[in-house]
Amino acid sequence: MQHSNAAHRLDRLPVSRFHKVTLLAVSFAYFFEFADINSFATTAPRLVDLWGVTVDQVAYVTSLSFVGMFLGSVAASWTADRWGRKRALVLTTLAFGVFSFAAVFSWDIVSLGVFRVLTSAGLSAMTVVAVIYVSELYPSAARGKYQAYAITIGICGTPVTNLIASAVVPLTDWSWRLVYLWGALGILLVLFTRHLKESPRWHESRGEHAKADALLRQIEERVRAEKGPLPEPAPPVDEASQTRAPLRLLLKKKYLAPTLLLTVVWVTQTIGFFGYSSWAPTLLAKEGFGVEKSIFYVALTTVGAPLGSYLASLVTDRFERKWCLVAFGVVIAVCGLLYGLTFQPLLIVVFGFLVNLFERGYTALGYAYSPELFDTRGRSLGTGVSYGLGRLSNAAGPLVIAALYDHTGYHSVFLFIAATWLLGAAALTLFGPRTRAARLAAAGAQTPTTPEPAGTSSHT
Repeated sequence: MQHSNAAHRLDRLPVSRFHKVTLLAVSFAYFFEFADINSFATTAPRLVDLWGVTVDQVAYVTSLSFVGMFLGSVAASWTADRWGRKRALVLTTLAFGVFSFAAVFSWDIVSLGVFRVLTSAGLSAMTVVAVIYVSELYPSAARGKYQAYAITIGICGTPVTNLIASAVVPLTDWSWRLVYLWGALGILLVLFTRHLKESPRWHESRGEHAKADALLRQIEERVRAEKGPLPEPAPPVDEASQTRAPLRLLLKKKYLAPTLLLTVVWVTQTIGFFGYSSWAPTLLAKEGFGVEKSIFYVALTTVGAPLGSYLASLVTDRFERKWCLVAFGVVIAVCGLLYGLTFQPLLIVVFGFLVNLFERGYTALGYAYSPELFDTRGRSLGTGVSYGLGRLSNAAGPLVIAALYDHTGYHSVFLFIAATWLLGAAALTLFGPRTRAARLAAAGAQTPTTPEPAGTSSHT
């Protein structure tokens, strides 16, 4: 047995420059993840004209991209457990940047599809690692807010990319390639690496208590130099050293229930959101809107995305996250349905704006909620597998949407998408654990009245 105290020592730290620099780095990775995730959707209408790409081919590329996301999510959980949260964050960001750059040189829909699958694997892997990294480094009382802040900044990548695409895609027969070059800029995360710290909680989970203590001392010294004497942490607890979590760990009752719930949450979120965002430009173009107008309308709707993440930051630590997710899911279903029932440009933009606003808020809340349902040992595996299964589900989603569009028309696509959001809300209502009480208890344990003397630190 070893004394484990990383969580308590991190929880009692005030938010400082250390946390803000970490936020900036994670936000940068998120920015280019969100910038790159819809690259194919924004270029597909142009490729329909240039390469004769069909709706079914768009569906296949989109479907296979989600298979890549599943593989990336599972690989991320292994990488984050094996190599550490910081190194995994850098490696996964480099991966999607390199493959997005390769997509610039695509010569047909098959080659582009291969590069998009590989890019998608990196995108999903980076998301899983970033969620875990923020969850383990920030104080529990502010964790949800800073998770949402990172996404608020990062999600700006979506409207920026869509506006860039609306400007450059129609210019020439090759200018659509610039969208993928833009997404590749995520590789510049390497500029932040020297400012990032590994998660002490990861070291403790591996029994590397000396390394965890050394990291904690460095972090505490930075915060103390800025904020003054620190309060004493809550007493350490005894924990057995843990080995790498095997996949069968998720079959245990304490991990199985949250994994199943989160799988439903991420399946419905994935089909519900990507069914909308990946298809909106192509379907609008098919319904008679010009390529330029369809991309531009969707670009305007994505302006709501950063506002949605900011809205999540205001409510995530103040209210029960479970009920926030339920409320946001219902609103998305209603607004998404209304979006599909109108062909008036103003209403398309308004309802699309609201879908993006509440969906990005939902995602920010989900990123904060998911890792809280697991302990340190199961966090990476449970988060990665449930998120990955959600992404894998959309391998079938685009094929369903293409079939619905071909056989029953435009409106049926949005009825299907609304139903998926309502299913997720129902699952959370019936089975979602509440986490706010545990967060408040953790925060309450970190408010002692006696500060530690300057120049000293607590031991693990």
